[in-house]
Amino acid sequence: MIRRALLLLAAPLLVGIGAPGGDTVQVDPLTLADDDFARHRDAAEWRGLSVEQVEFREDQVRWRIWRIVNTARPRGPLWLVLHDNESGAFDAALVAVRAYGGTMVAVDTGVDPEHDGQRFNYAVDRGWPVDPNRNFDPSIPLYAANMLAGWTPADGPVIALHTNTRGFDTRLSTCNRSDRPGNGVISIRYCDGRYMPYPSLAKAWPFDDDDTLVFIPQLAGRDIRSAFCWKLNEGDFNIVAETVTVSDRSISNYAALHALPYLTLETLDSGLAPAALAGQRDRLVAMVDRAFEMCVPQIRKGG
Repeated sequence: MIRRALLLLAAPLLVGIGAPGGDTVQVDPLTLADDDFARHRDAAEWRGLSVEQVEFREDQVRWRIWRIVNTARPRGPLWLVLHDNESGAFDAALVAVRAYGGTMVAVDTGVDPEHDGQRFNYAVDRGWPVDPNRNFDPSIPLYAANMLAGWTPADGPVIALHTNTRGFDTRLSTCNRSDRPGNGVISIRYCDGRYMPYPSLAKAWPFDDDDTLVFIPQLAGRDIRSAFCWKLNEGDFNIVAETVTVSDRSISNYAALHALPYLTLETLDSGLAPAALAGQRDRLVAMVDRAFEMCVPQIRKGG
């Protein structure tokens, strides 16, 4: 199948997520060899959580995801960890699903054993490996159906958690081009016609770091102040407003097209040492706590 690389905004009414499918198996998280679970061998961390391994195939790609449900509060936010190499995001999502309920879904690239713990999924019959955050496409609906299975907007927001490399590609930015060159676009100092930064004024922790920020997507032509959780601007967050004119097949663009309550939370990937992972986790969790306090106070922490 030839995939459509770009989805025009004229298409949202044609977009449907289909129905989930594949093989689902209940698993014991304390026995899984996967590195994300190996960091969490304390049974207390899994008390009240159920863990399923879901495997499915679509468009010549094999997928494995972990679905972790808070059994006491199954109706709640959807926590997404789309990149298997972002360990701090996994750790933060595990804290969040225990605290606020709902379901955590994490992509496992170990479905291809030679590429476990990597950003892309290499389990493809032919062609290039797939970015799990560039696979929300109406021509391949099974993927989105499995990622969002069982969740409805009434349950709470979708929160995608990420870690990123320091800085940004100054060649792509229309501001702060004299900064030290970095990679990508994930920085509060990056801007272009699609991304508009709203930096924290006080730069208090966790926003003392330029790579710690929230992405808020909104369709082109709509006032960003009407976007879900724009109230965070009053909370002095590092915010990047993402204008969606043509979909890049990411979950943020998918959410904008479907008017889903959604946020992307990012922080710097500072490494895999225990202290570094704890720092990444704590920054992401601090953003989650403040965002829920300001935007969805009805979903109480631990309540």
